[in-house]
Amino acid sequence: MPSEGPGRAPDQALLDLLGLAARARAIVSGTDQVRGGIRKGEVVFAILAADGSPTQLRKLTPLLDARRVPYRVLLDRERLGGAVGRGPLSAVGVTNRGFATRAAELSDALSSPRE
Repeated sequence: MPSEGPGRAPDQALLDLLGLAARARAIVSGTDQVRGGIRKGEVVFAILAADGSPTQLRKLTPLLDARRVPYRVLLDRERLGGAVGRGPLSAVGVTNRGFATRAAELSDALSSPRE
């Protein structure tokens, strides 16, 4: 696995982490599966594609807020799906706390200003 050193972009590190989580079966993918995982209490962190349709966001954000599941809106559908070995995806839910913690850290690094 590539190093997560200073030369590595946070977006690539996040995509690599999601790929690893997918291989570990620690994600659910797609809007309906993520909704189901949230309702079952399995999803502990979610990433929603920034270019996802408003309808998909409306299906997920109220549920994520109500269940107090942290989430970020970033990346695009192509890259999000490609990271987990699928076609374009509007949402990915992480079910493992370790992966979720690291995904949240990397997501925050993407949205904070770079030095």
